[in-house]
Amino acid sequence: SHVGAKQDNPSGRPAPLLQEPRFGAGPQPYRGEGPDRYEDGYQNGPPSTYSDQYGDRYPPDRYGMKPEYGREPLHPTPPRAGYGPPTMPQAPGGPNAGGPQQGSVMMVYGLDPEKTNADKLFNIFCLYGNVLRIKFLKTKEGCAMIQMGDGLAVERCVQNLNNVSLMGSKLQLGFSKQAFLSDVQNPHSLPDKSPSFKDFMGNKNNRFINPTMASKNRIQPPSKILHFFNTPPHMTEEMLGKVFEEKEGPAPKTIKLFPLKTDRSSSGLLEFEDVNDALIALMLCNHAPIQNPNGKFPYIMKLCFSSSRQIPNSLRNSGSSDQQQGQEEMKDDNLE
Repeated sequence: SHVGAKQDNPSGRPAPLLQEPRFGAGPQPYRGEGPDRYEDGYQNGPPSTYSDQYGDRYPPDRYGMKPEYGREPLHPTPPRAGYGPPTMPQAPGGPNAGGPQQGSVMMVYGLDPEKTNADKLFNIFCLYGNVLRIKFLKTKEGCAMIQMGDGLAVERCVQNLNNVSLMGSKLQLGFSKQAFLSDVQNPHSLPDKSPSFKDFMGNKNNRFINPTMASKNRIQPPSKILHFFNTPPHMTEEMLGKVFEEKEGPAPKTIKLFPLKTDRSSSGLLEFEDVNDALIALMLCNHAPIQNPNGKFPYIMKLCFSSSRQIPNSLRNSGSSDQQQGQEEMKDDNLE
């Protein structure tokens, strides 16, 4: 018989032509045994170590502080700069065994369900790659799944955020077996009444949307110093302090504004008591709107971890070395 030829079935109707399933260019939902198949994948919480499960495919040296994960500019993975599925197709079971590709979905354990939601997680994880979807699991309290733009973004998150303390508990991150997160039509509500599922695919606060934007992001682990940018040009220390106060976040103990390089916006450094306070401040205040008296729309303050380990005594009217450091930090500015 000829391949693809119509064959009559017992009912007398011609059988449909057999063909490969068609998949578009966008991310496809996992086609397994239902959307929540892996929600109970770890019945007793996260595994005590990820080495058994991932050690062979993801050797430890991949998470060392190599230049591409350190202070050098990020080189996004072609061709989509963070959006869409990985360049190689994946089997439903997750990463191809023996291949270089891995999934773009990760598991996040150790969250305080009373104090976290999708937007707050976005504010943290957007520092390491495009965040596409976030889903809190109803069956496992304090656990969320996050779909990033690609597998490299997941690697950066695991390298920089795994075992970091947040609000008294330790975050544990691992690769999910699920290839993509499906849309949730009627998500359950979190304790703060926000939805447990949120799609961020078109969110303009993603920072790796194109190669130019991606190259401005410096991948830094959490530290007690935050770099702020995209704030009004005449921002004051008092105005900044009020932002954190209104969000009920930790107050920075030191605020330093960089010398203005442009009249479009301002930037500078914020030092907190410790890394935990800085991480909470980032979670609560990243992308906080700041009123713009001279314009129609507010400024959206952006925060990231600074490469500085201490704040110079003076940045305004400062010496050449401090000026140079300020200029270096301002290269992070991602103005829209």
